[in-house]
Amino acid sequence: MKCIRIREHGGVEKLLHEDAPVPRIGPDEALVNVKATSVNHLDIWVRNGLPGVRFPLPMIPGVDAAGIIAEKGEAVRHVNAGDRIVVAQGISCGHCVHCLNGNDNLCRDYKLIGEHRDGADAEYIAIPGRNVIPLSEAISFESAAASALVFLTAWQMIANKARVQPSEDVLVIGASSGVGSAGVQIAKLFGGRVLATTSSDEKASKLKQLGADEVINYKRQNVLEEVRRLTGKKGVEVVFDHVGKSVWDESIKCLTKGGRLVTCGATSGTDAVTDLRYVFYKQLQILGSTMGRKGDLITIFKLIEEGKLKPVIDRVLPLSEVREAHRLVEAGEHFGKIVLLPCTSNSLDRTTKMSYA
Repeated sequence: MKCIRIREHGGVEKLLHEDAPVPRIGPDEALVNVKATSVNHLDIWVRNGLPGVRFPLPMIPGVDAAGIIAEKGEAVRHVNAGDRIVVAQGISCGHCVHCLNGNDNLCRDYKLIGEHRDGADAEYIAIPGRNVIPLSEAISFESAAASALVFLTAWQMIANKARVQPSEDVLVIGASSGVGSAGVQIAKLFGGRVLATTSSDEKASKLKQLGADEVINYKRQNVLEEVRRLTGKKGVEVVFDHVGKSVWDESIKCLTKGGRLVTCGATSGTDAVTDLRYVFYKQLQILGSTMGRKGDLITIFKLIEEGKLKPVIDRVLPLSEVREAHRLVEAGEHFGKIVLLPCTSNSLDRTTKMSYA
């Protein structure tokens, strides 16, 4: 099969096009013919490398996958060869207290495809059967690949961690990203009033169409001042953050008393400084969040099928243009997700623009 492989950390030139054997599967696994994958910031971190983190190189990157069951082990009974599926990216032990309670992303052995083992930037991927979720005919492979990781991450942040309530003000940082655009929609679904930040008026217009109530262009507006103005100096009940260091102090100051800041990442840096006076005086909660429960993907894809949540796709590229896809995400030149089509027989010969809504 054709695949992308990283043999050493570095720039986009480290994304190599190679041939590899089709993976073999065990009795409790499924072989998926990947029809679509997408680029996440996690892919950038795996490619660049992170201080103190060892990735199992060489490896195939790619965290999101949607496709067709090519083969299944005898212990896999809920899907059959030829079925359309989406992959739940998190792999856990399945028998610890967290897994048995449905909180599989708290498992000590929790691992992600494309980070701890070969991922989806390939024509085929082997995964445990319990990570296979049937995909409705109403949802395209491209939409599924653009949705799984970011909507699952945002769902845990909004629904399970911050527990957004109707009429609460929610500040979504970096709202034009994949996880940010998912956060806007989920916060609206739960009745929140969404204040979104982005870097251009063009992106601001798209966020308004996506449901954001107010949009702040951080390139020419002061976010804290705008939040205070838009909330009558009250501040927001929830800050949804995945940016980290560059916005951390400002995000904490944007919170009202009793507010919650939920964070799932740190694309601008991890060594943020916290003024603890704001935390204890305003009685704030700082909530960490990673991925989400596999079972929540079933709810999410039902909502996508019903049109209540919408995958946001910036463009679709063939896997052969993976370097350009990484460049676009790293530079922030996208709105939503960039989708890659691995199989030449099923991919597009040219860049295809798709609706963000």
